Amino acid sequence: MLTIENILLLLLLAAVSSLLVALFKQKVPQPVILIILGVFAALAGMHVSLQPDMFMFVFLPPLLFADSFRMPLREFSELRGPILFLAFGLVVISTLVCGYAIHWIVPELGLPICFTLAAALSPTDTVAVSSLIEGRKVPNRLLQILSGEALFNDASGLVCFRFAMADALTGEFSYRQAFGTFLMVALGGLLVGAAVAWLTVKLNRVLVRRGYDDSQSQIIFVLLLPFLMYAAAEAVECSGILAAVAGCMVLKLSGMIEDTATFTRLQATTVWNIVSYVFNALIFLFLGLQLPELLQHGVALGHKYDVALWQVSLFVVQIYAIMLAMRFAGVWTSVFGRWVVARIGSLPFEPTGFAGSLLLTFAGVRGAVTLAAVLSLPEGADGTDAFPMRDAVVVAATGVIVLSLLAASVFIPLCLRFLPHETVDKNAQEENMARQKLIRAALAVLTKARTQPPAPNPKGAALAKPEGQGAADEALRQEVIDRLYQLYHSRLEEEDETPRITPLDRNRALRHARMDLALRLQLLRAERQAMRDMTSRREINDQTEWKLQQELDYEEQVIRSQSQRLPREA
Repeated sequence: MLTIENILLLLLLAAVSSLLVALFKQKVPQPVILIILGVFAALAGMHVSLQPDMFMFVFLPPLLFADSFRMPLREFSELRGPILFLAFGLVVISTLVCGYAIHWIVPELGLPICFTLAAALSPTDTVAVSSLIEGRKVPNRLLQILSGEALFNDASGLVCFRFAMADALTGEFSYRQAFGTFLMVALGGLLVGAAVAWLTVKLNRVLVRRGYDDSQSQIIFVLLLPFLMYAAAEAVECSGILAAVAGCMVLKLSGMIEDTATFTRLQATTVWNIVSYVFNALIFLFLGLQLPELLQHGVALGHKYDVALWQVSLFVVQIYAIMLAMRFAGVWTSVFGRWVVARIGSLPFEPTGFAGSLLLTFAGVRGAVTLAAVLSLPEGADGTDAFPMRDAVVVAATGVIVLSLLAASVFIPLCLRFLPHETVDKNAQEENMARQKLIRAALAVLTKARTQPPAPNPKGAALAKPEGQGAADEALRQEVIDRLYQLYHSRLEEEDETPRITPLDRNRALRHARMDLALRLQLLRAERQAMRDMTSRREINDQTEWKLQQELDYEEQVIRSQSQRLPREA
């Protein structure tokens, strides 16, 4: 049971996991640490059952909403072919092929049962994927394919899972009906999410025009929005997952986020970062909490059917190997499809390479979504028909989840070592170009202001300034314009124009920039110390200190952001 004490303990474990990641110098992925902490908590007597319906409704909508927001729409449009193939086509193909393969390995499992297990294992887990590759130097194109795929394949996998489960329980299945229902569920979820987002944009603009733009209220409304999208889609028997994804993308395209106040965006970013961190951590802790009990079920299952534990483990390894082979084949199919499209359209083609294909393969991690799916199989305790061989399906799925997480933790860093390093950081190059254009736009305004006289007073001679004051104001105005012009011109010169300078000059410029940022941080620390001294001497009160502290925090955040985007020295 999820009590207040359990919630507080889980939050404490989430915080401890970050400390352990730092202790191990990020050599052990945080998801693995969280699962181990969950296992220890379960062995210590903590018991929290994973309710599938609660998990799907509480955790998936906000996390998918946040991941959708981070997905760049331009890259999604460019890579929509491989993303949609991996998210939909590969899921359906894996369900069918792996289902037959599992039935061939263990004929005692009926074909509908094998399809159910394969469908639950076919989608990758968006939370696990993003957690394993976070902070790693993954090439942008591979990262965007993984992120885009993980947004959609949960929906396709769960739809296949429902059809396979219904077939195992009732024995009635029609490929034509399943395909039609699949399209209706997917398209319906996209339409519902888009409709809710469109109505939200209209309502928000009306509220803002009437002055109801309180930042706290807007942040709470946006936090509730993915739950509303999910619930509305599920109410009409459509995909709530796709509704949350589509709704977020419509919000991004509508420009509603840019229309909000600056302070609201800053607060919302902080709130969403905390929500994403906590929910991600809780998912892996829940997974770890279930493992000891599921392991006991596996041992009991072996005794029941007179099967040794090593045979159960071998079965899990065989299933994972089949899923891995199918994913590798799917990745190469998507690469071949991109090559064909590039040749037909005379477009540039960037090969993925063998190491990149292996990374995409091992990054297909199964996670808590798979576990929630198999745990939702009916047990027959409330008078309903029990799912046949339910314990075997749950144990096999759990084993594949753990094995995929361990394999990804080991092989993803190895694959990254063999990937060719990008000679040009395209993101940094794009940021540099955008910053230069922004500065030039500001310089154009200042140049125009230097040569253009101020506008005449529209109120007439009644409000005319005293003699001599107009000339003084004009001189002061020119002084301000000249100062700002010099400031923006120096900023333009500071932007790193990499193609025009030698490596030696580039390294010197980078060292100069690092020294500048380090000195500015040192100056900020001196200002903070002076502010604390004034507070201790009661020259200022704590409210004044807090206001000044916020200004210094924003300034430090800008400096640290600039330092993070600096490339490494050659």
